[in-house]
Amino acid sequence: MMVFVKFAHIAAICIWAAGLVSLPGLYVQRAHIKEDDDLFRLQKIVRFSYVRILSPAAFIAIASGTGLIFLQEPYSPWFSLKLVLVGILVVLHVMTGLVIIRLFEDGEVYPVWRFVVVTAISSLLVGGILFVVLARPDINFSVPPGLFEPGGLKTLIAAISPWEIP
Repeated sequence: MMVFVKFAHIAAICIWAAGLVSLPGLYVQRAHIKEDDDLFRLQKIVRFSYVRILSPAAFIAIASGTGLIFLQEPYSPWFSLKLVLVGILVVLHVMTGLVIIRLFEDGEVYPVWRFVVVTAISSLLVGGILFVVLARPDINFSVPPGLFEPGGLKTLIAAISPWEIP
C-alpha cells in the first residue's frame, strides 16, 4: 500500500513541477502570435495543460503526500520546511492560474523578464523541495520548549490568554 502511495506521490509531483516550470515558456509565445486561430490554439493548449494535467497532478500530489504523512509519520524539522516549500508551490500554482485567465485578453503579453524570473523561482523551489526531501538536513528551529509535544500549543496559549482554558 505504502509503495503505491509513494509512487503516486512522486509521479504526481514530477508532472506538477514540470508543468509549473514549463508553462511560462508557453506564455512567452503569446507575444509572437498574430492570427486568431493560432492564439486560440495556444490558449487551448495552455488551459488544457493547467486544468486537465497540472491541477489534477497537484491534487494527487497533495492527497498522496497527506496519506504518506499518516503512513510514515515523518514528524521532524526538515519535514516542516518541506511543507512550507510545498505551500509556496501551491501559491505559485494559483498565481499561474490567474496569469492564464488574464494572458489571453486582447493586448496582453507575457514579458521575457517575467518568464525568466518565474521559471527561475519555480526551478529553485522544486530543487529546494528535492534537496530537503533527499538530504533531510538537521534543522534547529528556535521554538518555545514543549510546543511540538501533544497539548503544547494549549500550554503556550494558556500562559498568555486572559481566559481560562480547560
